[in-house]
Amino acid sequence: MMATEPPTKKQNSRKTIGTHSGTFHCDEVLACCMLKQLPEYGDAEIIRTRDENVLKTCDIVVDVGGKYEPASHRYDHHQRSFSGTMNSLAGTKWEIKLSSAGLVYLHFGKDILSQLMKVNKDDSTVDLIYAKVYENLIQEIDAIDNGVDQFEGEPRYSISTNISSRVGALNPKWNAKNPDPEAGFAKAMKMVEEEFLETVSYFKDVWLPARTIVQTAIEKRFEVDSSGEIISIEGGCPWKDHLFTLEEKLSIDVPIKYVLFSDQNGKWRVQCVPVSLKSFENRLSLLEAWRG
Repeated sequence: MMATEPPTKKQNSRKTIGTHSGTFHCDEVLACCMLKQLPEYGDAEIIRTRDENVLKTCDIVVDVGGKYEPASHRYDHHQRSFSGTMNSLAGTKWEIKLSSAGLVYLHFGKDILSQLMKVNKDDSTVDLIYAKVYENLIQEIDAIDNGVDQFEGEPRYSISTNISSRVGALNPKWNAKNPDPEAGFAKAMKMVEEEFLETVSYFKDVWLPARTIVQTAIEKRFEVDSSGEIISIEGGCPWKDHLFTLEEKLSIDVPIKYVLFSDQNGKWRVQCVPVSLKSFENRLSLLEAWRG
C-alpha cells in the first residue's frame, strides 16, 4: 500500500518506508520490495515524497534524502560524498557503486534470504545464495542506476534481466492524459518482487542442489578412479560452472578431466572437461575412436 505525504508521524503501529515521489526507478522499487519480505516491514506503508519533514517520520528511507546513515535507517546514494561498494563497505569482491537496492541488500540481504529460505542467517547456504543473487540481479540494477559502463575490457557486470528498463517503461508516458504514477509504481513493485523471488528460488532450488551434487562427486572422485581425474554424477545435472568454482575453492591440485553421467534414458555417457568454462578446447580429449 502506498500513500503520499502524511501530515504527521504515523498514527498507528504500521511501519513506513519512505522513498521519493515522481519518476520511479528499479533500485528504489526493489529496495522497497526486499524490505517487505521482512516480518517487521511486511505490512509497511510506502510513502513517496521528497519532503524531508515527512521523511523524518518514516521508519526507514531509501533512495532519497541525501543521507547514508544505517544507524538511523537512511539509505540514499545520490549525495556526492557517497561512493560505497560491496567491496568498500563489506570487504567483498564487488566494486560497483551501490544504489538504494544494493544498500538494502548489503544491510538486510542475509536476513531476507534466511526468511525466504527458512534457514538460519548463519547457514553457509545463505552466503552462497547471497552472492549469486547479487551477481545476477542486484549488481545489474546498481550499475545501471549509477550509470556505470558495462564494458571496459572485460565486462564489469552482466545484464540478465533488463528489469531496470522494464520498470522505467511503467512510468506515465509524457503525453498521458490522466497520468497515475502511483498505479505505475504499484505495477513495478509487483513485477520486481516476482523477479526477485524467482531469482532467489532458482538459486535455492535449482542451482544449489546441482552444486551439492557436483561437490559430492568431487569429494568421491578417488572412489571412481585412483587418478582423481574422473567424477561420476548419477542422474546428471548442470556441472561445468560448479566444477570450475569448486576446483578453485577446494584447491584441487590435479585437474578433473572427465565427467561420467547418466542421461534421461539411463545410459551412461562421458564428457570431457574444457580448459575453461567458455572454452571448446578440452583438458584431455578422448581417443578419436571413442568419440561419439
